Amino acid sequence: MHKLVIRSVQTIRHLFPCSFALCVRAVGLASVLAGAAPPSLGAQRAARDTSSTRAKDSVTALRPVTVTVTRDAARSSLELPFAITRFAIDGTRPAQRRASIGELLLGVAGVQVQDRGNPSQDARLAIRGFGARSAFGVRGVRVMRDGVPLTLPDGQTPTDWLDLESLGTVELVRGTAAALYGNAAGGVVDFRSREPATVPGALDARVWGGGGLLRSSVSASGTVPMHSATVRDAGWLASFTRTNGKGARAWSRLDATSVFARGMATIAGTRVEVQATHYDTPRAENTGALTAAELSRDPTLPDSLNVTKRSRKAVKQSQVALLVSRSGAAHDVAATFFTGARSLDNPLAFAIVGVERSVVGGSLRGGMRSNRFGWPLRLTVGGDAQNQGDDRVNFENCADVSATAPASTRCPTVAAERGAYRLDQREEVLGVGAYARAEVEAPHQLFASVAVRRDRVAFRVRDHFVTNTKADDSGDRTLSATSPMFGLVWRARPMLSFYANVATAFETPTVTELTNQDNGAAGLNRTLAPQLTQTIETGMNAFIGGRVKLELAAFRARVQDELVAFDVPNQPGRRAFRNAGHTTRTGIESSTQLVVPFGDAGLSYSWSRFRFDTYNVGTASYAGKRIPGVPEHQLQAWSTVRHHSWFTTIEATAVSRVTANDAGTVLASGYAVWNWRAGFATVRAPRRLAIEPVVGIDNVFDRHFASSVVVNATRSRYYEPGLVRRLYVAVRTRVQ
Repeated sequence: MHKLVIRSVQTIRHLFPCSFALCVRAVGLASVLAGAAPPSLGAQRAARDTSSTRAKDSVTALRPVTVTVTRDAARSSLELPFAITRFAIDGTRPAQRRASIGELLLGVAGVQVQDRGNPSQDARLAIRGFGARSAFGVRGVRVMRDGVPLTLPDGQTPTDWLDLESLGTVELVRGTAAALYGNAAGGVVDFRSREPATVPGALDARVWGGGGLLRSSVSASGTVPMHSATVRDAGWLASFTRTNGKGARAWSRLDATSVFARGMATIAGTRVEVQATHYDTPRAENTGALTAAELSRDPTLPDSLNVTKRSRKAVKQSQVALLVSRSGAAHDVAATFFTGARSLDNPLAFAIVGVERSVVGGSLRGGMRSNRFGWPLRLTVGGDAQNQGDDRVNFENCADVSATAPASTRCPTVAAERGAYRLDQREEVLGVGAYARAEVEAPHQLFASVAVRRDRVAFRVRDHFVTNTKADDSGDRTLSATSPMFGLVWRARPMLSFYANVATAFETPTVTELTNQDNGAAGLNRTLAPQLTQTIETGMNAFIGGRVKLELAAFRARVQDELVAFDVPNQPGRRAFRNAGHTTRTGIESSTQLVVPFGDAGLSYSWSRFRFDTYNVGTASYAGKRIPGVPEHQLQAWSTVRHHSWFTTIEATAVSRVTANDAGTVLASGYAVWNWRAGFATVRAPRRLAIEPVVGIDNVFDRHFASSVVVNATRSRYYEPGLVRRLYVAVRTRVQ
């Protein structure tokens, strides 16, 4: 094993680039070293028992995966007119720490995850550039867990409460899927829970430490034997995760606890599942962004103003969901109901924000299959409804006021962090949508599908902070749209298909974007319009010899009224939003995946040419400028080599430079980062105790780089640094 590790690191050092162009060549060559399977092949690779000794000639054949993310009964990815990826976590890249969604989604073409190294800010997830400029949570992408939306009706998704330890697989649709899901332009990510163990009880524990953080988790699951003709397939899973430590940067302490549980059974032919989640973070410090000079000197520095203002957040969130489904030879039906609450205390540099949120919603879907009309026909209809209610209160942040300073109007109570009221209002969002999708299978393996969805999103604000000098800023806005889609698939061979689609999407401003006005007023911004997208896409999927998988997609999207974020002058940390005129996004996504007897490897590349067509701010025109925050080139590769119970994995990410403002005058340099880890698994009979130690290094060559940028920032703080070199160790123990 040590020879494999030494050889891998020597290869990295020999190939490591000094420019993006060289990096592309280096990563491509590295991926060939251990030829491998990428994410979408993970389901097959995960089927291997990693706890047992593998035969040297053991190779899993690659086959098309089935997915449900397209709101249909399980379908082959070769019969759907979308760019679809499905993979099992730890399938091709074993021993992931599950520390962030960026770690899970590495290697998916067209997907960019900017991990800010900031425990107070969610990783920024973007698909085809949609969501890359999000200021709060995930934007422009529909995020779900087991079909239950994490995305709120206004399109915003907080992902801090997603329990990564209990996940098993991930399904993605890259591109416009608004005809199925509504308020999203970039695509859909559906995180699927891990299936329970097939024995009555099994235990899985993991602990890792490094870079100032310690994370421990334990999960238990099992399948309950049933001796009843009515009840069968009863199973359960429970997961507990604890993360705490100071983090790699100054002022980045995190203290978080997550609990997830699910129970399921088939009762009289109907599948019933109950899920419950609770997340508690009493402290997550906001380390902030840096200037170019600070990033070059020491990327572990914090924003000094965030320290002075004690910027951080405390969050509690709970949710309960009920999932019911029933399938037959010609019909299937599924229903989901969920309700939850979130409490947020968020001191920021410009104010202290407090939010008490309640969410309730549900969905209903029905499908049928028929051969009455000569050609096989599939019809799906459904609807979604979701209501979000926020009680929002903003205070002046007086953390920087000396305890000996006299009381003032802004800070009336001496030595109190919370000062005078700035805002007190009730915000409500109701989203309702209905959709229909029909697909016909014509001769010669030609599949034609059409879908249409109608959405209505209603915003309501009731101002509770009305004085003699401040008017009532209450208001209402309703935004609606119809989103059609047409797609074709030709399955030219059993393992080869070509597809094309034409689709539209709309994306409303979130309630935060509507209420964060640059003039500081309460109520709703009535000039901010929804973003409308028209997309045309074509692509190809192929499996070759059971060992190689190829994916290729090309798209062009025209966007009207693109939502653009900017920092409000003289109010550090406060973001407001405006519309650009028109933008065009042209891109190509490709991935190659391979399985060989001694391991797996994969390579993905995305080319993104995103430009403003018409965009004026005052007298300045930004027509022809690049859309900030999105690299034109992104290449990712990984390689896993296995030998009996040993493994070593290399991961590499290379991106070209990005612009950080609309004018394109501020740039963040391109970078290439390598990660490495190695470990082994042992099994001791007869109790089937498995112990799996792992050692790894993030950012092997300790590069200083900006993994994310704050678009149109003030105070020249555009750069959110990536993690410095970090050594970590992990141990996983499993008992069945």
